[in-house]
Amino acid sequence: MEATVDGKRNGTMAVGMEDMGRLRPIVAEDALAQNYEAIIGLLGEQPTRDGLRATPRRAARAMQYLTQGYRQDARAILNSAVFDEEYSEMILVKGIEVYSLCEHHLLPFFGKAHVAYIPNGKIVGLSKIPRVVDVFARRLQVQERLTVQIRDVIQETLNPRGVAVIIEARHLCMVMRGVEKQHSATTTSAMCGDFLENAATRAEFMRLTRHD
Repeated sequence: MEATVDGKRNGTMAVGMEDMGRLRPIVAEDALAQNYEAIIGLLGEQPTRDGLRATPRRAARAMQYLTQGYRQDARAILNSAVFDEEYSEMILVKGIEVYSLCEHHLLPFFGKAHVAYIPNGKIVGLSKIPRVVDVFARRLQVQERLTVQIRDVIQETLNPRGVAVIIEARHLCMVMRGVEKQHSATTTSAMCGDFLENAATRAEFMRLTRHD
């Protein structure tokens, strides 16, 4: 069932994903705002009352910000600051803040990422690692895929001797709804190269990322 930006169905504006990707940001914002207005009405609220009148537009802008990773290129970010360097020990950036949206319920999950790699003649500017985490986090995600995507783009772009990623996060879809376990946390890991093949390297990474 297809619709265009100019067409409405049941009071909502239906836009295909491919079409949305080609829309100018302001047009996409308009489409999102109209859909949020319809959602507010379907929830039993009055979208035109004072407290909600500007909410659809604010929600549209917030969602565009929270999903800006679709419009960013992680490889380009890494390639913008690659340097030749004969450093061969582990480089670890730990405690990177992660904020993302669970693709199953569109509720946030948040926590920390620890990312390490062992160079193979090239290093990358340290600020690029958190930026790469943000590129993939600012999309509709599951934590497992997010962890693997960060590992893979670093491995494919820098060709290091190994990459390791750990993400520890709390999911509001488990805290606010469903099982409602307030203190539950999820840990995922993805490794390759020396981190998989060398037990001592893996143990060093785990020791360095262990909570004090």
